[in-house]
Amino acid sequence: MELEGKIIQIMPEQSGNGRNGTWRKQDYILETEGQYPKKVCMTIWGDKIDQFALKEGEAVKVGIEIESREYNSRWYTDVKAWRVDRPGGGSAPAQSNNSNSEVSTFNDDGGEDILPF
Repeated sequence: MELEGKIIQIMPEQSGNGRNGTWRKQDYILETEGQYPKKVCMTIWGDKIDQFALKEGEAVKVGIEIESREYNSRWYTDVKAWRVDRPGGGSAPAQSNNSNSEVSTFNDDGGEDILPF
């Protein structure tokens, strides 16, 4: 899904330690355009906070994922942003480090395979 609008508020970054290690997230309030504007609180996780570098007042188109979960008979809904496009076809600035490097060789020494999933 996609949302289009303007970032009207940036909440403080949060971080902590969980069962999968250290995490960080930041919430942003996006206001949609149109006759009946809506405010949506969306969350950006991890390194994407720095990669997207959103600023207050900035107009963006955001690719989102909506997920709900139950906890103690109550339901909670998260709106997670996974892509940000800026007006004029520009997308979020690329990261300066090359964390998405391609695999160039495979280890055939008979050792255990390490897969990311």
